[in-house]
Amino acid sequence: MYYVIKRQPESPAQCFIGFQVPKYISAKNNSNVILEFSVNGKITRKWIKKNDIVLLTDNKKYFLKIMKQFKDVQSTQQKLVDEARAKLDASMEAFTEKVNASLKEFEEPNNSSDLPCIVKDF
Repeated sequence: MYYVIKRQPESPAQCFIGFQVPKYISAKNNSNVILEFSVNGKITRKWIKKNDIVLLTDNKKYFLKIMKQFKDVQSTQQKLVDEARAKLDASMEAFTEKVNASLKEFEEPNNSSDLPCIVKDF
């Protein structure tokens, strides 16, 4: 059995995935690796770019160690992203409230006849 850690470049929230595969095919003159799976007794092949493979090993203990390390880094970074998102949401809410308050302040005197506003005549 072989163990694979693959980059997920199209998914920023999940940067990598890990899985096991019974067989792989690779060649020096090809930029892809073919992974063979057995699904319901039927052989299925999946092509993966060599550059997207972080680890391909037959050592399960090493695979689990590296996966834990990557998961820990991902968890730490996700916490930082969540904190930053919460701060951004609070800042955007304060911004919206401030702008709406400013617009409301301007609307009150704008209703009087001494301010020139072309739209009021329509």
